[in-house]
Amino acid sequence: MLVLAGERKASRQAAASALDGGGIPVSETTVIATEAADEADLGDCERVTPKRADALLGTTRTAVVLDCHDECRPNALGRTVGAVNGGGLVVLCTPPLDAWPARRDGFDETLAVPPFDVETVGGRFRARLVDTLRAHPGIAIVNVDAGIIERAGLIADALHAFERLRERGHALVVEADRGRGKSSAAGLAAGALAVEGKEVLVTAPGYRSAAAVFERARELLETLGALAGTDRDENPHRLGTTNGGRVRFAEPAAAVEDEDGDAIAAADVAIVDEAAALPVDRLASFLDAPSVAFVTTVHGYEGAGRGFAVRFRDRLAESAFDVTEQRLDDPIRYAAGDPIEVWLFRALLLDARPPVAPLVADATPETVAYERLSTDELLADEVRLREAFGLLVAAHYRTEPNDLARLLDAPNVTVHALCHESHVVSVALLAREGGLPADRRRSVYEGNRIEGHLLPDVLTSQCRDLEAGVTTGHRVLRIATHPTARSRGLGSQLLDEIRTASETEAIDWLGVGYGATPQLVRFWDRNGFSTVHLAITRNDRSGEHSVLMLAPLSGPGHALRDRHARWFVERIGGLLTDALAALDPDVVRAVLDASPVAASIDLSAHEWRTIAAAAYGAGLAAIDPDSFRRLALTHLTDPESTRLSASEERLVVARILQGRPVEEVAAELGYVSTRECLRALGDAYRPLVDRYGNDAAHEERDRYD
Repeated sequence: MLVLAGERKASRQAAASALDGGGIPVSETTVIATEAADEADLGDCERVTPKRADALLGTTRTAVVLDCHDECRPNALGRTVGAVNGGGLVVLCTPPLDAWPARRDGFDETLAVPPFDVETVGGRFRARLVDTLRAHPGIAIVNVDAGIIERAGLIADALHAFERLRERGHALVVEADRGRGKSSAAGLAAGALAVEGKEVLVTAPGYRSAAAVFERARELLETLGALAGTDRDENPHRLGTTNGGRVRFAEPAAAVEDEDGDAIAAADVAIVDEAAALPVDRLASFLDAPSVAFVTTVHGYEGAGRGFAVRFRDRLAESAFDVTEQRLDDPIRYAAGDPIEVWLFRALLLDARPPVAPLVADATPETVAYERLSTDELLADEVRLREAFGLLVAAHYRTEPNDLARLLDAPNVTVHALCHESHVVSVALLAREGGLPADRRRSVYEGNRIEGHLLPDVLTSQCRDLEAGVTTGHRVLRIATHPTARSRGLGSQLLDEIRTASETEAIDWLGVGYGATPQLVRFWDRNGFSTVHLAITRNDRSGEHSVLMLAPLSGPGHALRDRHARWFVERIGGLLTDALAALDPDVVRAVLDASPVAASIDLSAHEWRTIAAAAYGAGLAAIDPDSFRRLALTHLTDPESTRLSASEERLVVARILQGRPVEEVAAELGYVSTRECLRALGDAYRPLVDRYGNDAAHEERDRYD
């Protein structure tokens, strides 16, 4: 690595000289810089803005120049080092190192959420970055070449694991840090399988991420004399073989339905490269393939972060596949222990780990102590910083390098923890939101976004509440407990401590927003958080519908929670038959159960007779679905109600609230016929008629006794 520290013009000219002196073609060089940066110094190199650095995911470049003068974005730094091949060059153009931490830049502006200005953002992340640059071997500061050496091979274990894909019913998970040859192994395996006449589907977030797979597959086919043709000379998306096999690329969204029909089911083998960059639901669709390989990165914060490790593994374990896991530890892009890789892991805490299990194995609510961890203390205590951040990395699929800078420098973010014998066993990040002036609230109401205030933003702009930004709250950005100490109530205890501390600061509410799963919604419900909003579209990263929840701490906080909970219950019925018709019924059950407000029910005598007749006699729910829907909503939001069984509630949600066809519901819920399904639906309404029905309902019921 070459660090060119100095003013912008001089450092960029030095970078151009270094590339020229190294004989590195501009076609093999990428420059990461803001659009405002002068392009003249570095010629016709490929250019990517720091925000778009994900475009390098899965690619290999001979040189990457990262210009940090306008902004130092941690995610972009991680992508830069990960994209350079062996024998290549990483160049950082930075301000003078001693002055750099005190300078404010474009990334700092993203941390300065209202009412804070950019001058309140800390420089701790860059101070730590400078210290690691100066301390690690293999890094030349100013203008000395790093001389990184490439190694080849070291992928035999992965290739052996890929052999299992020859037979149906196998799933392979290949995990490694960057530079370990995951894509090379996948490419060689794809080529070998195609030579045997198999149809191999390769997918990735974009073709560029899979280019290395096709490069290695093509090399193998040409070496074996088995290449029968390609769809294009450069960047081929299809490689044919003399045995009739094929390696073909399809983006995830197109893999299910493309010009050849259902590409996943038609393939003999599916290979998902950079799997961690895809939403969980999208990954799950590839479980329809006869055999499948998921190639992913650990410690790399690829794309959607740890969604693969945190959320998808359970689905994979529950599938019918025989699952094989393969870890690649030896690098092929660099030598083992490569100093630049070691530096990157330390600088961005890519290898951060929670405390080792024995240190916290005995942690209980009685043995832990609550602490608010100051960022200055964390910066001075590398062990504690790594423990806290390591917990977040291990538990949260969305944790990324930018979060390290946010933790250390964002003026509205605080760190809270439970510690067992000085070791962090549970940790939470909070962001202060709300308390907005009238002019800013009006601006948000009129459609202008406000960074760093998720709950006030959504409740104001989408839910049309001009006063939502008046109150002040703490939003839980992340919360994590050590795996060894889970299910002991520590997460709930940490939230209780945070609630107590927030009340002393005159905070009106605690809030949270996350991708809704039944388990997570139940956790937050148990801890006093109530549903106030459910997104009508899936989150691009998690593949789930985001839910917003509030726990009020003051009178104004209760008023905010109560009115939005009421509005949510009033609108959810219409959404469930429209935008949310495909939502998992268990998620619907959970978010409705977490409502503090029961849906009102005002049915006429005729409507009650219709419901009672369907429950106890010969009536039909299809005659008046709206009345059945209102009764179901009342039951599912009533905190005093004796709940139906889980299977009964799923049936009520899918058939009545979501209006799904009875044939679809019967098949999905395991009924042997639509007749049995409808009979079970009537039975499910009997206790609802008994509990909520009026005299007309009970008279109709008694008619069938």
